[in-house]
Amino acid sequence: MTGDALEDLARQVLERCRDAGVRLVLAEACTGGLLCARLTDIPGASAVVERGFIPYSHESKVEQLGVPLALLQAHGSVSAEAVEALARGALEHSRADWAIAETGIAGPGGGTPQKPVGLAFIAVLRRGGTAAVERQVFTGDRRQVRHAMAERALTLLLEEISVES
Repeated sequence: MTGDALEDLARQVLERCRDAGVRLVLAEACTGGLLCARLTDIPGASAVVERGFIPYSHESKVEQLGVPLALLQAHGSVSAEAVEALARGALEHSRADWAIAETGIAGPGGGTPQKPVGLAFIAVLRRGGTAAVERQVFTGDRRQVRHAMAERALTLLLEEISVES
């Protein structure tokens, strides 16, 4: 996805959230703030984006968002369990209505046969609701993988908000 297409998707998310009267919190364990930057590049984003977390290390996941260390040790930081815990922690540590969380392996190193480069887990969670969690494997270089994760995270949020509306 090009930068312009990602910007268009971010505009759609902001419009949908503004129309629904909801605020977002982001927990970006792989994209490192790309989602938040794309959203806040757009004027008026402060009406929707409540805050963002960049819990890159195990320690930050535990300290910032209350992810249990035992969960990370049992499942790894790139797992469905971890991304759901990130989303729940982001909501617990914010005043937002919806959370987007992601974690993954952008590469070029760090992959294993069980968890290859490009592996991503994305969660979207409404406060008091059930998390939608996806496992994806994206291809390309580090930049392409991170952009694909951002695109899918925003798209998943739009899908989930539409279901809830």
